[in-house]
Amino acid sequence: MKFDERQQDVTFPLLGMMPVAVVLLDKAGHITHANELAQSYLGTSLRRLSGVHLSRFMQPSSEVKAMLSRALLGETVADDGFCGRDNHMPYSLHFSCRQDEEGVVIALLPEANRSEVEEHAHRHEMAEAVARIALEMAHEVKNPLASLRGAAQLLHEQSVGDAKEISQHIMDEVDRIRQRIDLFLQVGPHANIAKSAVNIHALIDDVCMNVEGVRVQRVFDPSLPDILLHEQRFRQAIENLWQNALEAGADRIVWETRVAPMVALRGHQGMVLELCIRSNGKAIPEHLKHRLFEPYVSGKARGSGLGLAIVQRVMQEHGGRVSVKYRRYDTCFIMHLPITKANQDHVCTH
Repeated sequence: MKFDERQQDVTFPLLGMMPVAVVLLDKAGHITHANELAQSYLGTSLRRLSGVHLSRFMQPSSEVKAMLSRALLGETVADDGFCGRDNHMPYSLHFSCRQDEEGVVIALLPEANRSEVEEHAHRHEMAEAVARIALEMAHEVKNPLASLRGAAQLLHEQSVGDAKEISQHIMDEVDRIRQRIDLFLQVGPHANIAKSAVNIHALIDDVCMNVEGVRVQRVFDPSLPDILLHEQRFRQAIENLWQNALEAGADRIVWETRVAPMVALRGHQGMVLELCIRSNGKAIPEHLKHRLFEPYVSGKARGSGLGLAIVQRVMQEHGGRVSVKYRRYDTCFIMHLPITKANQDHVCTH
């Protein structure tokens, strides 16, 4: 039968929209379709892939065939012991029976991507643990503090001399503790995150005030629609990243926005916005690179260590994620957000 790539695209239109590499096999293990990302991983075009057994491109072939047999029996199986025959790159393969029962569908996940997914999952679990601590702290500490300050204020009003000075000192210290708790609670969960349509570019422009000696560049995708955000919370994340770059001594900061078609977000089926801030400030110390988003981790002598933890929490509230990449001359914080239709009423509860 003559291969018709256009007919393949019509038959499986959704595969081209998927942000992961997907390959369809017939019952004999021959490739019947592969989306563009899969073609890229396998190093050839759909025309050359069609009709060829998967083991031609993945090894060990015995494991490929064993997984295929199990999937045809209705199992959903996965293994990370595969590599490309041509590029020798390691992959995880996820096999499951096709709904039409005419073969098997396979998702290919490069090991580098798998590690990134696991890292985000670990950070999400840690953020949830911190959130629980924050809520408990609010309940156990803030109410007694309010009572303590009220008593100190009453004492202050009725005292003179040294007693008045001591009571003022108590109130000041209570206020300081309260501020620290309020800051810590910002990494906790915020219920009923009501969202509205926000122009992300206008928000960035509003946050990035002119700073002497700092050159700010904007590389914006003008086709991006308004994004559903909790404006105040997301503004806080933008401000934290902006302030982080300034405090690192950057004299060049670049904001970039684009659509990221190859990025998948948990629970979101549509397009994804990629928002990046690149700056050439002081490099992040090596021993902090893997702990940046943990609370109270800071490379600054007087830093609270909560700025990036708050950014991470805000991204999770919006169904997105944040990561960092280190380049030779700059550091890039990358935020991924779901692009949701702005006309939908959307409230996210955590």
